[in-house]
This record gives sequence, C-alpha cells and structure tokens, in this order.
Amino acid sequence: MLNETDVDCNLVTSPVTSDVKTINRAVLDIMPLALATVPWGILCGSLAINIGLTAIQAQLMSLLVFAGAAQLASITILGAAGAISSIFSSTFVISSRHLLYSAVFREHVRQRSFLSRCCIAFFLTDEMFAVTCAYIEKHKTFSALYAISAGITFYVVWNVSTFAGIVAGQYIPNLEKLGLEFAIAATFIAIVIPSIKDPSILIAVLVSGFSALVLSIYLPDSALIIATITGMLAGYFTPIKE
Repeated sequence: MLNETDVDCNLVTSPVTSDVKTINRAVLDIMPLALATVPWGILCGSLAINIGLTAIQAQLMSLLVFAGAAQLASITILGAAGAISSIFSSTFVISSRHLLYSAVFREHVRQRSFLSRCCIAFFLTDEMFAVTCAYIEKHKTFSALYAISAGITFYVVWNVSTFAGIVAGQYIPNLEKLGLEFAIAATFIAIVIPSIKDPSILIAVLVSGFSALVLSIYLPDSALIIATITGMLAGYFTPIKE
C-alpha cells in the first residue's frame, strides 16, 4: 500500500519525467536539420574570416545574430564594402519570413511570460518552426519547453559549426569554393517537402519557387517578398476538394 510520502514523490517525479521526455524529443527532432546546416555554418565562419573579421567578431555574429541567411548576406555586403543601409535592408527582407512564423505562434505564446516569449523569439528559426509545428500537429498542443529546447539545440550546433568554419578559414584557403552553400537549399527542401500534404500547399510551393527563380533575375532586391506573397495567394485561392 502506498503511503502519503510515496504519493507526493510520484506527483513530483511525474512532471519532471515528462519534461525530460519533451526535451529529449525536441533534441532528436531538430538534430537532423541542425546537422544538415553544419556546412552552412562552416561557410559563414570561414567567409567572415576571409573578409577580415576577427575570430571573436565572426563568432559573435552567430552568437548574437543567429540567422544563417542574414549572416551570409551581411558578410557578403561587408566583403564588398557595401553601405550599412544595404546590410539593414537586405537582412530585413531576408528575415521578413519570421513575421509569418511569429503570426503562427502568436496565439500560443501571448499568455506566456515576457522572458518566455523573448526566448522563443530569439531561438525562432526555420528549423525550430518546422519541428514545433509538426509537434503541434501531432500532439494538438503547443509546448514552450519543446520549442525552446529545439531552438537551443540548433543554436549550439550552429555556433559549433561556425567555430569550425572560423578555424578552417584560417588554415584552408578558398574554403568557400568547396560548394558548402548546397546545405542552404538542402535544408529548406528538407523542411518544405514533409509539409506538402494537400494541393493548396503544393501549389503554393511550386508558384513561390518558380516566382523566386524568375524574379531573382529581374527583381533580385524584392524577389523573396514578391515570391512569398504570390505563393501564399496561389495557395489561398486553390480550390479545396471536399
């Protein structure tokens, strides 16, 4: 027969066990996507060194900015001696997709503490968003612990890979010519493909992808935003068969 002490211990350990399982699940779910971006992180670190940043400056970009595409764009502009305004405008356009991510998470996090919302906002990446949405779809609930755990895991892998790029960039010449940028496309393909579950999403993906390719030739500065809006509208107006 259980005594009162045993009951109290069970009540305490049950939530703890559940939290540990949630954290482990988040780490396992995000790890394949995190490892896929290792070449991307190495590229960011090596390019930062090649344009003249110190090792500390290069690492701080990943520690504080934590946005691969924005980092690559800003590094490229810095290397070409571009204006600060160009860096801000380019990174704003590239990172504008996070406005959509935050809109999706808004109802899930609006009642949480300011610190919790700040943590989720900082660790919000394409990869964290993808695995968290999959978690919500599977469990029909949002878990801040899951989202933050996935985000921290990706953050650690990204910064370790950046450090590897910083070290490699000082000893391996022309590292950027090894084609490491393939990881960017591969990662986004890995994120998008599993989410295609109905015709409207498929149409949105195809239209936005085609638009991005065409517009990158004629309107490179605004191709991403226009392609995103075009794809959203195409998906929205695609008839749904009942």
